[in-house]
Amino acid sequence: MKPGEIKEQTRCYHCGNDCADEQVERDDKIFCCRGCREVYTILSASGLCSYYSFNDHPGVSQEKAGKRFDYLREPSIVKDLVDYSDDRSSIVTFYIPNIHCSSCIWLLEQLNKLNPAVYYSRIDFLRKQIVIRFDNRQASLYDVVVLLDHIGYEPLISLQDVIKKQTTGRKDKLVRKIAVAGFCFGNVMLLSFPGYFGLSSHEQSFKIFFGWLNLAFCLPVVFYSATDYFRSAWTNLKNKVLNIDLPLAIGITVLFGRTAVEVVTHTGPGFADTCCGLVFFLLVGKFVQRKTYYHLSFERDYRSFFPVAVQVIEDETEKPLPLSDIRVGQRILIRNNEIVPADAILLKGEAKIDFSFVTGESVPVCKVLGEVVYAGGRQTGEAIELEVVKPVSQSYLTSLWNNEAFARTQDNRIQTFSGTVSKYFTVVLLAIAFGSFFFWLPLDFHRALSAFTAVLIIACPCALALSTPFTMSAALSILDKNFFYLKNTDVVEQMARIDTIVLDKTGTITVAGGNTITLNGDLSAYQKRLVYTACSNSAHPLSRLICQFLGDSRKLNTAAYFEVPGRGITAEIDGNLVNVGSQKFVKPACQLNKNSDATEVHLAVNDKYVGYFSISQRYREGISAVKELGASHKIFLLSGDHGHERGALSDVFNPDFMFFEKSPQDKLDFVRKLQSLGRKVMMIGDGLNDAGALKQSDLGIAITDDVNNFSPGSDAILDGRSLNKLPVFFKFSRDAVRVISLSFLISLTYNVIGLSYAVSGRLSPLVAAILMPLSTVTIISFTSIAIHLAAKRRKLL
Repeated sequence: MKPGEIKEQTRCYHCGNDCADEQVERDDKIFCCRGCREVYTILSASGLCSYYSFNDHPGVSQEKAGKRFDYLREPSIVKDLVDYSDDRSSIVTFYIPNIHCSSCIWLLEQLNKLNPAVYYSRIDFLRKQIVIRFDNRQASLYDVVVLLDHIGYEPLISLQDVIKKQTTGRKDKLVRKIAVAGFCFGNVMLLSFPGYFGLSSHEQSFKIFFGWLNLAFCLPVVFYSATDYFRSAWTNLKNKVLNIDLPLAIGITVLFGRTAVEVVTHTGPGFADTCCGLVFFLLVGKFVQRKTYYHLSFERDYRSFFPVAVQVIEDETEKPLPLSDIRVGQRILIRNNEIVPADAILLKGEAKIDFSFVTGESVPVCKVLGEVVYAGGRQTGEAIELEVVKPVSQSYLTSLWNNEAFARTQDNRIQTFSGTVSKYFTVVLLAIAFGSFFFWLPLDFHRALSAFTAVLIIACPCALALSTPFTMSAALSILDKNFFYLKNTDVVEQMARIDTIVLDKTGTITVAGGNTITLNGDLSAYQKRLVYTACSNSAHPLSRLICQFLGDSRKLNTAAYFEVPGRGITAEIDGNLVNVGSQKFVKPACQLNKNSDATEVHLAVNDKYVGYFSISQRYREGISAVKELGASHKIFLLSGDHGHERGALSDVFNPDFMFFEKSPQDKLDFVRKLQSLGRKVMMIGDGLNDAGALKQSDLGIAITDDVNNFSPGSDAILDGRSLNKLPVFFKFSRDAVRVISLSFLISLTYNVIGLSYAVSGRLSPLVAAILMPLSTVTIISFTSIAIHLAAKRRKLL
């Protein structure tokens, strides 16, 4: 390599990260760490360096590699994770968040070249999943996971994966039903054209033959593809509920019935093409409506971030044990950044527990030996040993999650436009149909029956049923591009009805890990050591932050120490009296500089005031959007934190609408109280402490800085960088509802035109065959164009 060449290249050849801090070389290439170099070495030795030709820097940084997978050696855990296993091979499916480009797909499908024990590997890019079949005689599940980890694609394995494997149900058959309906529809249209354009006298026998073929094609469409509509209509009738599936089921039944009668009696060609086309388009609309984001989970609970197993210490040795097998009295080892899975007592080590997911408190809590550490906390310091005092199923976290108050009792809380309209539509449709029947009955029974069935055919709400899914699926795609991921299309309509917004503070309007601490005062190095020594004896979160800020100073001799909970510390250190705490505790008020925008910790040495620490959190850049929403919505702030930042937030929130020190149950009760007052409530939160309120609310949104990381169960997931677009999302949701209303008017126009033929009892199959697809195409075109124009007007495209 030529002198100076390294300086010109500052990006890692493997992952593209900046190599300014560390540069590792191999084969004239620069890497940011030894992990990236090792991945390159593995690929190079296996002849797989084509991986780098598909994309620039396609790899994932290995700087944080080195995870432990020992628990995958346990047969009981392996049994729960694999999809299939026999005495020769096993099949397993993993979720891999780091899949992001074509190079990832190419490399992961070449695993058999890295390890011959792998038979094949297949990628589902949308779901970010990999299916691997391997020879279990030559490689274990542990070996497969370690292989994935070594090349930078560590699978995300959690307790919820085990639960899903145990409760996997049958696959959705919707695509198969669409295929059957589409095949039959195409053939029926082909066989119907000769009848529309006329047949000569010597070709009349074909007309009868084609009629029987059309009836045969209708059978799988009606009795297989359309069965969900009949089930839904029957179920809702039993529950005394009218929904849009009832008129659809009636329309399909009448179309098939008239077709069967006319074909059997040779009185006409029937409506086979209209029947098959109706079912086909309805199923396509349902497929579009079910669009979702396979790589996201909207139904997460505590199990989705609990480990599958934990390290248990027995006879001074470690061994992995499945979480379900943990018993009271066992000693467990929790390393840095690992979750505490059960309520336990601290036996060894310095515990700095981040409970933000459970309580919402942003500052890590320090625990002393013998103190209880509750499940759900994440250790942020050195490895610690604990003794389990409660089983996982009885821990504070699981009891919180399983609280009946947290169970969603509002399964039908989202009311859609089509669901509301269909109640009245069904009544009006049946009234017109029976009115036509009784009008013609005294004159001609056959005409009365023809008019009755014709009304049910022509007024079948196909266009109405399609307007919502196509409009909302287009809206979902647009919101997706703006990093706002909705669980389903119904959420767009629900969002337009919201009039009250409740926000959590920590992690929602603040940036995780964004605490800033400032020392105001001219302290000497010796005075800083005095303060450090005083704070190092305290387990209070603010004391720990001050110690982190001052660095690892050498402690001085402490002769006396006294701490008043909630007020401060008094200590005699190296012959000096040191006071650390609140303004009232430190006392010399005349020298204090009160700052209500942050938490203040004041300092005095030998009764002389020397300064104070100002501790505040960093807010998201889009927090101004919350203030903008205040013009059209009632905005509330609920937080598990203390109210020390009330002043800083008063510019965004009404001081009367800010509530602090709220437990998860308090948040849920607050949302429920607002709902009892007739408010439509949206809850925005980020942690398990918000889970109950998210479930109770009319619309729950989980905000996160990484959509692949844990977020509680919700109706939508909002990327933190798009918080500033929230007011625009509300306006766009209302635009989408207006588009649906206009499309409904268009479908009504077609129905009025068709009904003018239908009530006369002289509806021809040709008219029905023209109006149904014409109205469908018109609705789909209008909704697609209108929603994209609305998005451009809101600058979302």
